[in-house]
Amino acid sequence: MTWWPWRLTLTRASYPNCHRPTMAVETRGGAARRLLVALGGQQNAGKSTLFNQLTGARQHVANYPGVTVDKKSGRFDHAGHTVDLVDLPGTYGLTSFSLEERVARDFLLLERPDVVANVVDAASLRRSLRLTVQLRELGLRVVVALNMVDVATRNGVTVDAETLAERLGARVVPTIGRRGVGVGALKDAIVAEDATDGAAPPLTIDYGALEPAIASVCAALAPTPGLADHCPPRWLAVRLLEDDDEAVRLVKTHVRDPTPVLDAVAAARAAFEAAERVSVAERVSVADQVASCRERAVRAIEHDVVRRPGRGDRSWSERIDTVILNRWAAPAVLLAVIFAVYELSIVQGYALTQYTWPALAWLRAGAAELLPAPGFLYDPLVRGLGLWLVDSANTLLNYVPIFLILFAVIAVLEDSGYMARIAVILDRLLHRFGLHGQSTLPYILSGVFAGGCAVPGVMATKGIPDQRARMATILTAPFMNCLAKVPLYTLLLGVFFADAMSLMMFYIATITLLAALLVAKLLSVTVLRGYETAPFIMELPHYHWPTVRGVALRAFERTWVYIQKVGTVVIAVAVVVFILLHLPGLDRAEQQAFEVRATAAIADFQAAIAGTPYAERARGPALVTLANAYVVHRAARLAGGRQAADAVVARRFAAWRDVLVPGRDRAARTVNRALRRLTSARRTIRREMRETRIENSLLGRLGRGLEPVTRAAGFDWKINVALLSSFAARESSVATLGVLFQDGVDDHLTLEQRLARDGADDASDAGNAGDESGGGGRTALMALAVILFFALYPPCLATTIMVRVQTGSYRWMAFSILFPTALGLGMASLAYSIGRGLGIDAVSLMTAIYLAALAAVVVIGIASDRPGRGRPEPAVAARPTPDAAAG
Repeated sequence: MTWWPWRLTLTRASYPNCHRPTMAVETRGGAARRLLVALGGQQNAGKSTLFNQLTGARQHVANYPGVTVDKKSGRFDHAGHTVDLVDLPGTYGLTSFSLEERVARDFLLLERPDVVANVVDAASLRRSLRLTVQLRELGLRVVVALNMVDVATRNGVTVDAETLAERLGARVVPTIGRRGVGVGALKDAIVAEDATDGAAPPLTIDYGALEPAIASVCAALAPTPGLADHCPPRWLAVRLLEDDDEAVRLVKTHVRDPTPVLDAVAAARAAFEAAERVSVAERVSVADQVASCRERAVRAIEHDVVRRPGRGDRSWSERIDTVILNRWAAPAVLLAVIFAVYELSIVQGYALTQYTWPALAWLRAGAAELLPAPGFLYDPLVRGLGLWLVDSANTLLNYVPIFLILFAVIAVLEDSGYMARIAVILDRLLHRFGLHGQSTLPYILSGVFAGGCAVPGVMATKGIPDQRARMATILTAPFMNCLAKVPLYTLLLGVFFADAMSLMMFYIATITLLAALLVAKLLSVTVLRGYETAPFIMELPHYHWPTVRGVALRAFERTWVYIQKVGTVVIAVAVVVFILLHLPGLDRAEQQAFEVRATAAIADFQAAIAGTPYAERARGPALVTLANAYVVHRAARLAGGRQAADAVVARRFAAWRDVLVPGRDRAARTVNRALRRLTSARRTIRREMRETRIENSLLGRLGRGLEPVTRAAGFDWKINVALLSSFAARESSVATLGVLFQDGVDDHLTLEQRLARDGADDASDAGNAGDESGGGGRTALMALAVILFFALYPPCLATTIMVRVQTGSYRWMAFSILFPTALGLGMASLAYSIGRGLGIDAVSLMTAIYLAALAAVVVIGIASDRPGRGRPEPAVAARPTPDAAAG
């Protein structure tokens, strides 16, 4: 391909992060330029580490248009030039076999970067060169970063960089990315390569018997010279002969009449296959010929430039793998790593929230102080909505410590090389259910047993290369037992299953995993059937020591992406939920009833303080201020102690200090006692108003409207409202039940006692002979139905937003809500109906459901392991040796 001494730059619309002037003419002389450089390489070659070394903190993460693959870009200045660096997805080639390969190839073809910096692993050079030769066949300006030379040296491998540069026709720079060695030389080489007049001609590989077919296709392409501006004709001819869809689309786009060209391609392909047919049943395809010839070329280059020790010497990675991948030790090591990930990210990260939450609470208090003050009964709309949005944001921001630790641990596992081993160990089991070896981590983080969180679990699916398995993991990870589900489980088990609490908790903790496997299998053979799959190919990288800088950069970078993407969407959704909970509000009669009670409470207060010096001051707006001051003072005292509360009073309510902090003044103490009774009555009235508002709200009416549907599962409108409200946050289900089951008579009872009382009343009314004691059989069955529904219930608001972020589709976000709702309600209704119809107690019914699910998993797992079923067996090189399978 010819490089002209000038060219037109891309518009900002085609590559917005470059900020390059539209249609500006640039020269390749000595003047300062703005360069577009692509950083390419296969996974585990240290590409991300080099990217961080080159760009530092000047990075931006987005998505490639139309897909969910990360587009990470950065910038650095060198020798008077500004370089926009784009980190391409890790890939082993430029075929259209996987989404990552298509994204990388499309970027190279459409954006035409000035230089491609190709990161290769010096310790496993042959594996890396498969991509390098394809880049050179494409006619791109390539600078090879020969990375991990320290690992190669430690393994006794030496690479002749000068000979490698001659064979490839590209500059080669030895680097040690994690130490920053060679980074400056790499920048020099990138700028020097761009300044060179004319690029090295595309690398030509001898494809043997395929050469006549390539020549005939090139002849058919010759009348369309415009194609040469997009890619070398020889490269396009090879891709067309391989029947590559993207190459065919390129011809149809740029050739006025593509039929003759495509006919010539088909004829050349048929002639080659007819000539190379081995037997009637076996033939050599074009793809086989291309792969074998390209592999032969790679081996020849490796033979000329690599010197390695004798066969008897084993590398440290091989020695470690004798333990890590041992048939018996591998599961134990994996369990230990899983426990460490869970302990560090979820448990310790959650423990850190006790330090972050006070800061968030302080921010909320500051927002409450800035917003209009609350009224005695009614709060201004601005205050109510403002605090609702602050609380919604705080709910998400409180996860930040978990995410920071989580992403740091993931980066350590990735950089060390163990993440690939996890996928290898578990893929054989998981792929029988349409999942992938890398589905393990999302399930762990979501709470395989109890205590996880689905938000980081869904976020962790980004690294799964199989699109069908990735979608199945995204849609089933929320079935796991996140920490927010535990309060409701604990509540119901303590009330209705006290004698079998341990057994029921075991069932709940494990049946969700069984359900996830079964649902993943169902989805993979139905709605996800059209998604692309990829054979599980995993060539294990060498072990490395992660760098603190690289781990920290990725942890902060990914956490910031979470805050940006989730935080912007949650505000809009929170407004919708707020409206559903507050409209249409209380009717006039209800308002008058509450106002009468408030007036009576104020009158009692005035009577109690009559004759004191404060009687005339504590009236009208001043009384509302005093009541608010008492609430703020009490909250401050509970949160920060007496001194903090006194400081708040001195700063905001100095005029009422004598009443709020009474000394020995008898009048002040009298007012303080009366104020305590007034605020207690006010709190009760406002709580009942909230309960009535919820019942009358659109969400409450929806709960009543759903009763005919949910009655089959034993749910009444209160249960419906609690489940609907838990969509915003799982923890709110218990809080909502606490409001809905208050009646103003037995407020001294705990929620568990009130639920047990109501269950006993229901059992008495039903009069069923098979009812259990302690809540009644019908109510125990209802509790079991709630547990089953809650286990399969749609993900919470934050998780559904993350589903939207990871899938890039509102359709899948809606599916993640509707499908689990239908599935959960169906299972709950079936269990409740069978229990009532056959007179089976709830514990026995749960045992039967669990055994049925376990049997289904075993049968499907065995059936899916038959030859010819599921994905191909993984082509895995257990060690990164030069004889590793190409996959």
